[in-house]
Amino acid sequence: MIELLHRPTCSKCRGAVALLAERGVPFTIRDYVADPLSEAELRDVLAKLAVPVADLLRKGDPLYGELGLTGSEPDDVLVAHLLEHPALLNRPIAIRGDRALLARPPERVLELL
Repeated sequence: MIELLHRPTCSKCRGAVALLAERGVPFTIRDYVADPLSEAELRDVLAKLAVPVADLLRKGDPLYGELGLTGSEPDDVLVAHLLEHPALLNRPIAIRGDRALLARPPERVLELL
């Protein structure tokens, strides 16, 4: 089973959903803004992704600039911002077992099959 951290307004998220549905792959969707991740869940996802926290920030989001973020802040500071402003998390993120990946482009979700 694949879990998608997803935003319904995101075209990349909708693309990942369509790819999985077309292939009959079982998956669940979690709108991580409406149903935010706990700190433990976020840190677990980050560990599975094995990429720097700064790589998962939506740098083009106006809030990124409003908060004065540069991406060079310590990981704990960036995690705190992601917990307070979950929309800053890049998406979709696909999770399967002990692996996760940023599905950009959406076709990357197929790497978990």
